[in-house]
Amino acid sequence: MNHSTNADLTITSPATTAALNARVSALALASIPAPTQTLLLRMFADPYLLEKEDAVALVAQLRECVVQYPEVSELRVLLGMALCVNLEVHAAMEELSRSVKLAPNSFIAQLKMGELWMRLRVMDKAEEHTRLAGLLSQSLAQSDLARRQAATIRTMKRDGIERGGYRTPWVYIIQPLRRLWARRRGETVALDVT
Repeated sequence: MNHSTNADLTITSPATTAALNARVSALALASIPAPTQTLLLRMFADPYLLEKEDAVALVAQLRECVVQYPEVSELRVLLGMALCVNLEVHAAMEELSRSVKLAPNSFIAQLKMGELWMRLRVMDKAEEHTRLAGLLSQSLAQSDLARRQAATIRTMKRDGIERGGYRTPWVYIIQPLRRLWARRRGETVALDVT
């Protein structure tokens, strides 16, 4: 009786669960059909070279893989990336969010979620996911990717390029004029009081 209890504890231990999840992830990624792998390689090489019908086919094929392995975070990351290339932003956001929920300690899930938020100009969320990716990095290459994305986000924030923070060139002309008018009104009021 104690033997089965020990076996149950071993199967449900975090280390065993992580190892089983890694095996399922590897199996799921290995099960991606060759044509889909070819399209993925083309997407990674240059997403702009992927024809519209190829992008649609890639999304459909990756959806099939996700249906087959719904709990594999990496497949959802790939699907989210393909959806971004296919300009299906809301669907990409859903897939990448689900990927982060499935594997909150996944470097690539956090990095790609941060990248999507960055491209949508939602800088606080982009910064947070990118920071988490940097903390989760396990190699110099991963660390460098997170560092470069974080630098891009900081530059965009400094330049005011974020949702709600975008400024038209007219702002640089109108703001000084408003200050001047406000100052003159203040001087006029001060003169009237005395």
